[in-house]
Amino acid sequence: MDSVTSTRELAHPTRAEIRLESLLHALSDPMRLRVVSALAASEDQVSCSDFSLPVTKSTTTHHFRVLRESGVIRQVYQGTAKMNGLRRDDLDALFPGLLDAVLAAVARQSERMTSLTED
Repeated sequence: MDSVTSTRELAHPTRAEIRLESLLHALSDPMRLRVVSALAASEDQVSCSDFSLPVTKSTTTHHFRVLRESGVIRQVYQGTAKMNGLRRDDLDALFPGLLDAVLAAVARQSERMTSLTED
């Protein structure tokens, strides 16, 4: 492996290193939940630049780092783009049903908040 490749690799926890409290912390933020929901809805990896979050670029970078370091997402470089994918297999193996329950709760909350603003 050459030095150019090694400097472009990002650190990720192994499956065995993923901890529930880190996962729950990562999922406790509304912006990070938006990212996770979008990734869950996508069949492909998604570039960081494809996300339009109502926060600064540095805050967006922070949210992606928290998700990566907690084991929720895997990030890889493709050229100059940082691509993101949900680590569903790892999360489902460690915490069966948790990710689906969180995503379902996010959808229900979104519906509830929408109905409140329509009333």
